[in-house]
Amino acid sequence: MHKGSFVLAILTVFAVECRPQVLSPPEIVDPAMSALQQRHFPELKAAGVEITSHQYPFRFYLSRTLDLTEKQEQQTDQRSIRFSDFQGQTVLQVTGNYFAAYSNETMSRNERVKRTYLDVVLPILRATASRVGAEPQLTAFAIEISHHVRKQVLGVTVENPENLAIIIPRATAQKVAASTNENEQVTALLESRIFIDGKAVTLWPQQGMTEAENAEPSIQPATPRVVNASAILAPTPSPAPNPAPAVAPQPARDISTAALRLQQSAYQSLFDGLVRSLDGDAHFVSYAPPVLVAFHEMSYLQLSITTNLAPHDAGSQYRVAALAFDRHVSRLIRPVLAMLPKDPEFDGIVFSSSARIGNASDSGASQSVEFFLPLSELRRFEQYDITGQQLINSGFVLINGERVGLELQSAEADIR
Repeated sequence: MHKGSFVLAILTVFAVECRPQVLSPPEIVDPAMSALQQRHFPELKAAGVEITSHQYPFRFYLSRTLDLTEKQEQQTDQRSIRFSDFQGQTVLQVTGNYFAAYSNETMSRNERVKRTYLDVVLPILRATASRVGAEPQLTAFAIEISHHVRKQVLGVTVENPENLAIIIPRATAQKVAASTNENEQVTALLESRIFIDGKAVTLWPQQGMTEAENAEPSIQPATPRVVNASAILAPTPSPAPNPAPAVAPQPARDISTAALRLQQSAYQSLFDGLVRSLDGDAHFVSYAPPVLVAFHEMSYLQLSITTNLAPHDAGSQYRVAALAFDRHVSRLIRPVLAMLPKDPEFDGIVFSSSARIGNASDSGASQSVEFFLPLSELRRFEQYDITGQQLINSGFVLINGERVGLELQSAEADIR
């Protein structure tokens, strides 16, 4: 009997830990956000697993709703990781309840924010920024956490939730997620927007200012006592990333965010013309125009396309990827190169294909395949000096966000 109860308890815990943490793309009404959710769904699911498996000082749950009791949390929807849009700003929003209770007498507001930031927000950033931080449409990470504060009221201890929302620019999030220096991690809070119970505040106010004087005017959330990142986010320019350490090898080309944006502006008319001229064959994704991105110390022109395959083309993800290259991507390479200057100021092209089988009404019938191909080898392929297989071997292939080795002939023969 004791053994059976123990097994049941283990299964119960396992079931709670395995609950989904990511909104499914069809649940997101905004088409652009839904498409981003679909594109990064595998990465978001992996981030969710890392977030829920992390060991926090106190119990933490992802949640669609703040200010829940722990019993309510265990019974409610925990899918809280999603892309959101606010006034044209794209954020990755993560919401959760943290069952830590801080003493108002021994911990100031700043100390409470710092503690929850280091113990909860930072692990969330490490799980998400490393996976989707390179998404060029992403502006910031919006992390909403509810923790608790204990106060003495007429000699009685009262515990109430305190809702913390931190809006962290993408470049800052990427930097802090890779940092192991606590001072550097905490400094990132000064580059972020902080909201407590719906009110924008500034941490570490100037000497002589009270917290009430330092607080900015309240921005009320849509639902009482629940802070919603999409309701409080305002456009925040991402700071340029710090220079690489002296010990790190310098890239052959400046691939900082600022440099890529500058190059993007210079080439924008060319990219627009490319879309107009080749859209009939390329099937460009309308909400994801050509953009310069950084990957593996190189800059790439990212072309987002839709590849439509027939129902009889169904098979493993490798078969779908191989057919996407042979039937679509390989036929676009020469027309695209013909429209580019001989020596452009970027290092390669990434063909980001959403490969769909039939009408792809089933999400499992669609695969996200990215071909990162260097320009030097693309030129050789253009001149028929190398094969498609040799071209693929010179670059990187990602299927649903994971790097794979792709052998065209064997993959196309796989009809499992």
